Amino acid sequence: MNDRNFAAIILGGTGQVGSAAVAELLSLPQCRQVVMVTRKPIAAPPRVRNVVLDTGAADFADRTAALAREVLSQGPASAISCVGVGSGSMRWSEEQLKQLELGVVGAFARGCRDAGIVQFCLLSAVGSTARSRFRYVRVMGMKEDTVRAIGFTRLAIFRPGIIVGNSHTPAWAGWLGNLVPGRYGNIRQQILGRSIAAEIALHSRDSGEVLRENAAMKELAAQLNG
Repeated sequence: MNDRNFAAIILGGTGQVGSAAVAELLSLPQCRQVVMVTRKPIAAPPRVRNVVLDTGAADFADRTAALAREVLSQGPASAISCVGVGSGSMRWSEEQLKQLELGVVGAFARGCRDAGIVQFCLLSAVGSTARSRFRYVRVMGMKEDTVRAIGFTRLAIFRPGIIVGNSHTPAWAGWLGNLVPGRYGNIRQQILGRSIAAEIALHSRDSGEVLRENAAMKELAAQLNG
C-alpha cells in the first residue's frame, strides 16, 4: 500500500456515492484530510474540512485552484468528483444536465489540474459515450471527454452498473441487477466508495487513464482490504 500521507479534495461528497467515498477515505490512517467542496456549510467530522464555494460562479475554477494549491502545500493530494443527480435526472433537461456534469465538474477539474493535482477520480455511469442516443448516457460520456481533455497524469473513471444501497436505486432495480451479469449488474455503494479510496491509496503514482466497471471496482476494493 502507498504509505504517503495524502489528502483528497472531493466535489459531490455529500451525495450517496460521495458520502461512501468519504467514509472509506477516513477509514485509512494515511489519509490526513478530506476537503469537501460544497455549496452550503455542513457539519464536518474530524479530518474533514468543509470549504463553501459557489459552483455556479464564473471564478469557480480559479477558487478551486487556489484551494487545491493550499492543500498541496501541505503534502500530496488527489481530487474526486462524485457529482450526480441520480433518479432526478429524468426531470432535468439536457442543458441542465450539461451545466452540472460538464460545466461544474469541468470547472472543478480544471481548477485542480491548474493547481498541479495529477490524479483525478471521476464518477460516471456504465456504458457512457457521447455518441449514445440516450440522454443521460450521452451526457455522462461528454463529461468523461471533458475531464479527459484536461490532461491529468492519472485519470480513473468509475462506471458502476446498478448501485445497491443507494436511496436513488429502487428495490426492483436491485432485484433486476441480480439477474444481470457483468458491468450492468449490481455493485454495492460501499464497495464503489472503497474502490475510489483504493485508487487514491494504491495508484496515486501511476499514470494514464483507467476505466473501472463493476468487476474491476470489486477487485480494487478487495486489494485495499488486504
